[in-house]
Amino acid sequence: MATFNYIVKDSKGNKHEGAVTANSLDAALNKLREEGHTVISVVDARKAQAEKRGNLFDAITLYIHKKRTAIPLKNLVFFTRQLSTMFSAGLTIEKSLNNLLYEEGNRKFRKVVAQLLNDVKKGHSMSEAMENHPGVFSPLYIALVKSGEVSGSLFTVLEEMADYLEFVQDTRRKVISALSYPMFVICILSALVVVLMVKIVPMFQEVYARFGADLPYATQVLINVSEAIRYNFLITLGGVILLIALVITVNLTHTGKYLFDRLKLYIPIIRNLIIDSTMSKLGRTFGMLLGAGVPVIDTMALVEKVVNNAHYQNALKHATQYVRDGYSIAASLKKTNTFPNTLLSLTATGEETGEMEKMLAKTADFYDKQLEAVVSRLTSLIEPMLIVLIALVIGTIVIVIYLPIFTFGMALKKGIQ
Repeated sequence: MATFNYIVKDSKGNKHEGAVTANSLDAALNKLREEGHTVISVVDARKAQAEKRGNLFDAITLYIHKKRTAIPLKNLVFFTRQLSTMFSAGLTIEKSLNNLLYEEGNRKFRKVVAQLLNDVKKGHSMSEAMENHPGVFSPLYIALVKSGEVSGSLFTVLEEMADYLEFVQDTRRKVISALSYPMFVICILSALVVVLMVKIVPMFQEVYARFGADLPYATQVLINVSEAIRYNFLITLGGVILLIALVITVNLTHTGKYLFDRLKLYIPIIRNLIIDSTMSKLGRTFGMLLGAGVPVIDTMALVEKVVNNAHYQNALKHATQYVRDGYSIAASLKKTNTFPNTLLSLTATGEETGEMEKMLAKTADFYDKQLEAVVSRLTSLIEPMLIVLIALVIGTIVIVIYLPIFTFGMALKKGIQ
């Protein structure tokens, strides 16, 4: 049995979307027609999903393009804030972009603004011009600009987008501040280990070689690793680079990203950081999109792209289907058994009171405070944990190096006795 996605119209002319299981495409068509529907389209769900994901080459190309054209977030925040201010002052899009073009100090972003200005002069809308720069403007950014163009409140939408980007920048800064110190210490520790293996271990190896005695197993393994690094340094370095490239490539595939993202949720410290930052981003994005007048289904599809974790992306995809089937937003999220109770409770309250945007903003504020608490605890715990890690790694290497001396001393003492 295969699953087919369909779009049909009922007898009243209302459009419906969903999925149906059947042995073949013809069987799915017949099943829908027997139910009295007018079929608009029926496609194999698996093939549609594969086409949506794209092939690995396209994913790598897009990844390289985004990295090559990416700009600092602070530049985008300034651009968005200034553009909103100019629109509210009554300046045209062309005049606003022209002013920002001369103010922009980042060379790459200045080129992007120049292309935006050129496309707008040719008759394209702002959102259409931004679609040509996926490395700079996210789908969320483009969707909000498009909704502002339709509603005629582009300056208001851009002001909200600037606030949102500042929030993202602040959240990113908190996470980076929590992880930068341990990453720095790990880099220093790695450098120390390399120095020990390349310089110190060979010195002891020469001394032990003069005695011609049998070395303990642990010491022999350490010496073998040291020789492998010294005599095959370029190969070792190339292997490390290849391993990093392989991890990045696997992470670009749907299955690989899902496995990596699920693995992150099993790491105690990282788990809380991911959950709190994801829920904060989800609540703020969801509320902002609903407030801008974006339909619920389109909102959930955009939130799915913003949430940068495959586990939660899959959950949002299933929740979107539940909403299509007639469930409320809170009930749809609950049926996935993925999202925390606080998010579900506040979402349900927002639906009941009709203040969905307000309750989602409170959800974001709650998880933002949780994130601050996690970062604070992590900062206080990380220093003693790293001291223990350094002691274990360096201490183990030193003990293994001196192990033959300890063994020789014990044997000499025993012989004297």
